Amino acid sequence: MDNIKEAELNNEEWMSCLPEKLWDVPLTNLSIPGSHDAMSYCLDITSPLIRSESDTFRLLDGVFCCFTRPAINRWATTQVQDIVEQLTAGIRYFDLRIAHKQYDSSNELYFTHVIYTHATVIKTLQTVASWLESHPKEIIILACSHFEGLDHKMHEEFIYSLKKIFGSKLCPRNEVLLTLRSLWTSGYQVVLSYEDQSAARHVDLWPAIPYLWANKPNAEELLQYLEWQKQLGRPEGFFVAGLNLTTDRCFITSHPRESLQTLTMENWNCVRKWLEDQKPGAEPTSLNIIAGDFIGPVPLCSIVIALNKKLL
Repeated sequence: MDNIKEAELNNEEWMSCLPEKLWDVPLTNLSIPGSHDAMSYCLDITSPLIRSESDTFRLLDGVFCCFTRPAINRWATTQVQDIVEQLTAGIRYFDLRIAHKQYDSSNELYFTHVIYTHATVIKTLQTVASWLESHPKEIIILACSHFEGLDHKMHEEFIYSLKKIFGSKLCPRNEVLLTLRSLWTSGYQVVLSYEDQSAARHVDLWPAIPYLWANKPNAEELLQYLEWQKQLGRPEGFFVAGLNLTTDRCFITSHPRESLQTLTMENWNCVRKWLEDQKPGAEPTSLNIIAGDFIGPVPLCSIVIALNKKLL
């Protein structure tokens, strides 16, 4: 375990440190660590619920916020490291859920998971672009989704901002050769997936990346689901195997002393053993992006990166 924790500190430039034989392997066939709900480390506990929450929960939250808010904090927080710490740890896929606050007269966008974050979207992505400037051989995949409260005009303004922030780093979706060597040569560093029809006419934006989500509260059921998905065969392009556990409100109510972090840590050893047996590549049962919760406390990055050695 100590060796893995030590390796976590050396993943800042893991892509450029891969053996040369892997520089010509398509990114869709490499093993890439990802962060599920990457921005939930900075949830604003005083912010309103997102629009898609039910009226019943909204009413409950209004009357019993002294109970609901601590519960939201315990169960909606999926990360504890900030975006730069996650990048430095080796994360290269980011699940980013974006929204505009209801009744907000500004065009400011926030990240969400049940509630909104303190961090704003544009400022965060500028920080990511700055990190990429000093790490020119690292390639990242940003999966932007949900977009609650954005109308057509706001989508267009946001897409304009994305192009301004990342500029020539954005890899067009019609790029034929998606290997480290080819991306380094062309200067592309960002694959930006945009899960909305607004993206269709923008060649710099990629369609939604499939995410295999088990929606299960324990390792046994999670791994059973992922094994079943593997038997169906992998998609052709990028896809994500989610290692994140999910609970419902009955579970949360009946486990008042637990949190998503304690649940994740309790199940980690079982998930880890399965993960170490996985393999990237083009075979039907191979994996590509592997995303999880609590990057840092869980040594996901080093294990996922090490799977690439199986391609040699």
